[in-house]
Amino acid sequence: MPIVKPYLTSLRFTSTMGAGTGTGAAFAIAATAFTTDAGAAATAFPGTFAFYNLYVNGVLQAGNTSTITTTAITIPGGDAENGGTPIVVEFVVN
Repeated sequence: MPIVKPYLTSLRFTSTMGAGTGTGAAFAIAATAFTTDAGAAATAFPGTFAFYNLYVNGVLQAGNTSTITTTAITIPGGDAENGGTPIVVEFVVN
């Protein structure tokens, strides 16, 4: 029987598409371009988490839409979006 951790919380990071660099499949937004829920500049994304959700302009994206590391989120084709489009990355951690 698997051990279920009893405590879950979430961490949210906010930015815009205009903060990204690269084109096509290489389009990425650095973790340092995001702000935290507290309004502070982010230094890195969590290294360990249960899962994450990506919202583009308030719409939840499919799981295969992005990849993430502690330093950046890669959103292939994100450079085609308007630079002012809001991005929210929500990590569920335990």
